[in-house]
Amino acid sequence: MDKKLRVGVLGGTGFVGQRFVSILENHPYFKVVAIAASSRSAGKTYEEAVGDHWKLTNEMPESVKKIIVKDIYEIDEIKKEVDFVFCAVNMPKDEIKTLEEKYAKAEIPVISNNSANRMVEDIPMVIPEINNDHFKIIDAQKKRLGTKRGFIAVKPNCSIQSYVPALNALKKFGIETVVVSTYQAISGAGKTFKDWPEIIDNVIPFIGGEEEKSEKEPLKVWGKIEDNKIIPATTPVITTQCIRVPVADGHLASVFVKFTKKPSKEEILKAWADYSGRPQELKLPSAPKQFLRYMEEENRPQTGLDRDYENGMGISIGRLREDPVYDYKFVCLSHNTLRGAAGGAVLTAELLKAEGYLTARE
Repeated sequence: MDKKLRVGVLGGTGFVGQRFVSILENHPYFKVVAIAASSRSAGKTYEEAVGDHWKLTNEMPESVKKIIVKDIYEIDEIKKEVDFVFCAVNMPKDEIKTLEEKYAKAEIPVISNNSANRMVEDIPMVIPEINNDHFKIIDAQKKRLGTKRGFIAVKPNCSIQSYVPALNALKKFGIETVVVSTYQAISGAGKTFKDWPEIIDNVIPFIGGEEEKSEKEPLKVWGKIEDNKIIPATTPVITTQCIRVPVADGHLASVFVKFTKKPSKEEILKAWADYSGRPQELKLPSAPKQFLRYMEEENRPQTGLDRDYENGMGISIGRLREDPVYDYKFVCLSHNTLRGAAGGAVLTAELLKAEGYLTARE
């Protein structure tokens, strides 16, 4: 096995940053050697900087406890230590956009969990099993940035990863219209029940910016590269509602879909069962063996029971039935901080490494 690539985690003290640190413990390709956060955390050990705000159920890895946290703007210092970085900072979008571009221009590849650069025309926004061909745009991005190895790649919004994979497997039947309601966990807001007692016994029918992302980002995922740009698809028409529910982890989606050529139920189930992508072909460390699974029980998938399917990296689907207004309806479930956030970004990095886009600094 090649020597492990050296990784930095920007925003490492936050919820998603903690997920990155946890997932990367003993990773076969990557090793966390640098953690950066705001200036108030800089100079402390990671253990000191996090303090009593460790939000995960598993313990903080021993290997990172004594790492001295750097300021995220110490780019020249971080550059000396890392081959690439994951970005999970919690800042205004314009500041994140500028920060990620500074890292890329400093020849540090950035794999981002943030939304700031998702809709930039030459930045790939990838679900690895669906549109890894968008990595080809990286060469055009490097030319724009004037870099040799620095670039930005992003993962999509956590909510779309519950239902877009299920829809993607059905694209051959011609999808015209999609109506989705998502029921999203509080960890998507970086919260636990301890942080947010107001959510207990409550539902909030609004998540700022989430519906726009949920309607537009799938079209970029399904887009095509033309003239050194990713041109978003124009169909299907997607309309969404995004609702915050009192669940720790896991985003559930209720999906209604109309086709140009209505398939049979058996054809849909076969399409889901047979679907796989490049990560499965390459047997990447974080790749689920069975990406999409259909559950026959009428009351599944359930968030509490099924979010950890395939180590939180698989998608569970259930309740497929014909609909009197649309053609079919079904529900989907994904783990929002694993497949939807840090885990999805790590899988993206694994695929970028396998395809030769991430390399050790010479």
